[in-house]
Amino acid sequence: MRFSVSHETRYQYSVPVGFAPHVIRLSPRLDAGTILAQSIEVDPLPAWRDDLLDHYGNPFTRVSFQGHFDHLRIESRFEVVTPIMPPLPLLSLAPLPWPIDYEGEFASYLMADGIEGTVRHFAAELAGACQWDAVSFLYRLTETLFQRTDRHIRVEGLAQSPAYTLASARGACRDLAVLFMAACRSLGIPARFVSGYQAEAESVDGQRHLHAWAEVFIPGWGWIGFDPTHGRPTGDGYVALCAAPDQAATMPVEGGFYANGVTATLDYRVRIATGT
Repeated sequence: MRFSVSHETRYQYSVPVGFAPHVIRLSPRLDAGTILAQSIEVDPLPAWRDDLLDHYGNPFTRVSFQGHFDHLRIESRFEVVTPIMPPLPLLSLAPLPWPIDYEGEFASYLMADGIEGTVRHFAAELAGACQWDAVSFLYRLTETLFQRTDRHIRVEGLAQSPAYTLASARGACRDLAVLFMAACRSLGIPARFVSGYQAEAESVDGQRHLHAWAEVFIPGWGWIGFDPTHGRPTGDGYVALCAAPDQAATMPVEGGFYANGVTATLDYRVRIATGT
């Protein structure tokens, strides 16, 4: 699928402020597909800029500023053709003893400390109902979270705790992704948080937004995406910007400003066009 994305973010300040260095994570991952064009415009013009890759393979832009300004505008534009992914067959792994013996490189994607008992119990019940088949469990988990959760948009804030999302049965896409990850990790399946865009304009406010989903690592298949917000595996209708062990490493804009007694507002606009 061919994606054309424009994502404008604008911060407005009540008085001119000085900026700390900023990190911008709004470029598609190199494995997201064939990138035809991309650009990131920053106003005011940075005094210094560098385009880099982090150790998770995510592209990011680092900028610093000199002077004081009453606004910061960032616009990312890109065109990418995403690959068609073959469907993951059910029962392809047969019953497996979990946890799977993964190499040490997956340690950060397996962190299970602090996963609440209610989430562990929920995951174990689903796995047992699937005869502990990994792929069947992943499909069942995706569909169950989609069916049970009142999904909504929450613009600001980090993800809720997995236990809270499970108990309240209510959350934004990032909340469902984090709960999905916790359920997988509690059973020894490596999982990571992904931010990006999806093709369908399904939102309660009729606007386009950044989206979040989860990916799990399956031997012989690699990283496979599941979107509990839409109740299905991901495919060519998704473009990944960042993938990391936690949400914090995928924030689209990260930075700060220096001033006293200032008020700040945030506005953004996402436009997405798709075709073949």
